[in-house]
Amino acid sequence: MPNIDSMVASEGGEEGGEEGGEKRDKQGRSSSSKVDTRYDIIIIGSGPAGYTAGIYTSRAKLRTLIISGMLPGGQLMTTSEVENYPGFPNGIFGPELMMNMRQQAERFGSTVLDDEVIAVNFNQRPFVITTPSESFEAESVLVCTGASPRKLGIPAEQQFAGRGVSYCATCDGPFFKGEDIVVVGGGDTAIEEATFLTKFGKSVKIVHRRDTLRASKILQEKAFENPKIRFLWNSVVSDIKGDKKLARVTVRDINNENEQEISAGGLFVAIGHDPNTAIFKGKLEMDDKGYIVLKNQTRTSVEGVFAAGDVHDYRYRQAVTAAGFGCMAAIDVEKWFAEKKAERKKQEIPKSEYIHERKQQL
Repeated sequence: MPNIDSMVASEGGEEGGEEGGEKRDKQGRSSSSKVDTRYDIIIIGSGPAGYTAGIYTSRAKLRTLIISGMLPGGQLMTTSEVENYPGFPNGIFGPELMMNMRQQAERFGSTVLDDEVIAVNFNQRPFVITTPSESFEAESVLVCTGASPRKLGIPAEQQFAGRGVSYCATCDGPFFKGEDIVVVGGGDTAIEEATFLTKFGKSVKIVHRRDTLRASKILQEKAFENPKIRFLWNSVVSDIKGDKKLARVTVRDINNENEQEISAGGLFVAIGHDPNTAIFKGKLEMDDKGYIVLKNQTRTSVEGVFAAGDVHDYRYRQAVTAAGFGCMAAIDVEKWFAEKKAERKKQEIPKSEYIHERKQQL
């Protein structure tokens, strides 16, 4: 078992990011440097939470492995322009922001492996994290696997993602000034986003598959009173059309199957999110929606396992809050290591007492 006292990354963290060029395994997966199999901490998932945590744990001289997941960089890799992340007055493209974060984590010594975790074992120490190509061991694990927005499931949805189709009004609303906007959903999130979008859009149509909303009464009242909002009841979006960007949305009445085509510059899908926690089922405590439950700041139900970002945060779901949670978790991890080191020292018998005890026995 690796000694917690030896939780020191290689000297000169800045050099670590420069020496290790991109490596590829037999399956074609790439990593930022040669990958060892033992670490102080393994961060599962990238994105703002994972990369920020990697920056902090590496600077704290913890040997850090970031396993990026199926989409290295997370949801921002599919986002065109990000205008609400601090420090970029003119905005920044999502993939560029994520690459900057990755390079910063690598600069301080984090190893980034573009692979997917397929199994975890939290019943033994050190923990074992398994990918299709390798198994890794670590004294601590930080889960940053995020959450994925639920999709409509129509063919053109992916085609127009980032070109009129969005899953976050707070993130993308200002890009749709003066546009006719369509929002899909009937819960709190959908109504909140529709109301928010009236600040920018010329009109907002809410498409809901039922004839009543699931949102709280106060939100419903605000929406009904807003002159910019119109409801299309018992309806679903069946198609999305346009040239280089979204231009029209086809809406189908589920009662009579009649379809109508409406002009739309933006389509916001607000039918919920699913946390990416399937591999942790039965291993970490979760709520009824599958989000990881935190016990003490960023700690989970398993000692030494932490979580950060949308994997537990179902309220805010912003890049900047995910980065903040990543920072918090990394600091908690560093303190946890310090606590464990102190406990080990307390358990050690001072040398003078040991010699005295041996003399007495003789």
